[in-house]
Amino acid sequence: MAVSFQAQRALELLRLGTQNPEAVFRDSQEEAIRHVVDGLGRLLVVQKTGWGKSSVYFIATKLLREQGAGPALLISPLLSLMRDQIRSARRMGVRAATINSENRDSWEPVMDSLRRGEVDILLISPERLANEEFRKEVLVPVSGSISLMVVDEAHCISDWGHDFRPHYRMIERLLKQMPRNLRVLATTATANDRVLEDLESILGPGLKVLRGELGRPSLLLQTIRIPSQTGRMAWLASHLPKIQGSGIIYTLTVRDAVQVAGWLQSRGINAHSYSGTTDATLREKLERALLKNEVKALVATSALGMGFDKPDLRFVIHYQTPGSVVAYYQQVGRAGRALTAAHGVLLGGPEDDEINNFFIESSFPTPDEMKDLLAILKDAPDGLTLNDLMLRLNVGKSRIEKALLLLSLENPAPVVKQGRVWMMTSTPLSACFWERAGRLTALRRSEWGQMRDYLKLADGHMEYLVQALDGGTTHHDGPPVDPLPADVDEGLVLEAAAFLRRTNFDLEPRKKWPNGGLPHTGVRGAIAEDHQARYGKIICVWGDAGWGDLVRTGKAEGSFADQLVEACVSMVRSWSPIPAPGWVTCLPSRRHPDLVPDFAVRLSAALGLAFHPVLVKADDRPPQKEMKNGAHQARNVDGAFLIRGPVPSGPVLLIDDMVDSRWTMTMASYLLTANGSGPVYPLALASTANSDA
Repeated sequence: MAVSFQAQRALELLRLGTQNPEAVFRDSQEEAIRHVVDGLGRLLVVQKTGWGKSSVYFIATKLLREQGAGPALLISPLLSLMRDQIRSARRMGVRAATINSENRDSWEPVMDSLRRGEVDILLISPERLANEEFRKEVLVPVSGSISLMVVDEAHCISDWGHDFRPHYRMIERLLKQMPRNLRVLATTATANDRVLEDLESILGPGLKVLRGELGRPSLLLQTIRIPSQTGRMAWLASHLPKIQGSGIIYTLTVRDAVQVAGWLQSRGINAHSYSGTTDATLREKLERALLKNEVKALVATSALGMGFDKPDLRFVIHYQTPGSVVAYYQQVGRAGRALTAAHGVLLGGPEDDEINNFFIESSFPTPDEMKDLLAILKDAPDGLTLNDLMLRLNVGKSRIEKALLLLSLENPAPVVKQGRVWMMTSTPLSACFWERAGRLTALRRSEWGQMRDYLKLADGHMEYLVQALDGGTTHHDGPPVDPLPADVDEGLVLEAAAFLRRTNFDLEPRKKWPNGGLPHTGVRGAIAEDHQARYGKIICVWGDAGWGDLVRTGKAEGSFADQLVEACVSMVRSWSPIPAPGWVTCLPSRRHPDLVPDFAVRLSAALGLAFHPVLVKADDRPPQKEMKNGAHQARNVDGAFLIRGPVPSGPVLLIDDMVDSRWTMTMASYLLTANGSGPVYPLALASTANSDA
């Protein structure tokens, strides 16, 4: 079917979509729409955030549909981004629908509407492409009528991209199955030369690239090096109220997002945490509040990233340093898109190296992990579930899942999933896999090195970013606004430290034994309610600026300070669990036999409670930190403890120094309650868990 670009209609749609009757196309926007509608070949649009990439594909879709062409397919990486895209599409009369993991009940009505021609553009995540049911029931019936395929955030296709999403590799396979003359539009804001080369090889020969200017003249960039956690918290509390409007504060971990938001709230600043663990309904509510300037700031992880569109965002502040220039450019580029001046500030902290190295090292399974995984699957011709693999491999659950995903997306794939079971195929793992893994790990270390250099800059920040993104070396004048001061109020530093020392964390009880149960104790399934631990408390995070440094020092020196006893007394009294603990016990250790008992004795005396050391070690076991997943952690404590002497019948405070997987506390609570104690309240000095990194 012959269709053609209609300039006047395109302009009308732009003004409808932007709700601006005076709107005109930005540089290259009209050219991009014309290229797509006239079917002039596959197109990659690389333009900075806020340029209007979504306007290109929605206007192109509307023009195609008005001339009788079939629906468009849009592959988009985030559900929150899809919500924004659907709202934007509907403003210009584009009938948009989505099929994703959160709307399974709507699949059938959406498919019916698609078959009846009532959907102009269908939005899906790349993960849908790996779903056999979706491919068979949705994609195959409409594949012949699709007029346009849009790949949003196309840098996710590339191995070299900072947001590489393995399922985006399915797009390459899908394109090979579609007509060669299918219109294909890919868009991104963050693609350097390496990523562009990768995208050209994947999206096909003859790919036309429209690449815009990367500089952001409205954005004043700064780096302010504040070594201490409390110093950064004090700086935020002091300077945030002086910035007009609202913005985003980015952290690298969920824990920091919650902690920083809590601190700012304690200073009377309307800030809220936002992360991938935040309830979906609350995330939407927080996004709307920020859009309407009803909050001063969202303290967010990278979950608030691609596609969040607030043109008048006044500031983006990074509490910690992202791992790459492209990740930083994308996040800081959320600010000042429709303003003459906005602030982008990178604070950075001493924990940046540790966190980013954790991300780099966990990006790929190790060769030994992969070798063991494939050997176990080879010996199981009927296949194994994820839980079966966790029992057989002392490897973290997320690492096993990542290994299986990467293997299944190789072409051809060495493993496949059938129902809940993973099975080997006859295809060996290609040596190219390890070459790619090594190349990407080296790249990520290099990118982290670029960000460490960026942190040291006194000026020229925008020039550095643009050059690192292969955007040239043009000089970029800053906006007409003064930089934010670097001074830190020492009084606020002390208050931030006091805040951290008042802050404690809930210790949530486990409610199920690991899959397969525990053979020595003879338990499986749900933990009986009267044998579960109650909600407990942790007074700090290992090594933090509250009590964490003191815990670390005490562990090294073999004795915990009296200040920690006083802190625990204060916490227990404000906690006031009901029924109140009537006695105290602790977890024993053969490696440090006196450390925790000494602390528990002093704490019990300060609380006026009796201490009863009724738990003893049955034998030596490897340290829990050497156990990498829940199944191995649980089995490592199965049968590790014995009860010595009579167990008092009342509620008990169970003390340990460190907590990570919670299986040690879970097993001790079971033994205590099974031998006659009352409710068990766990109390740990520090959390060493890194799962929220």
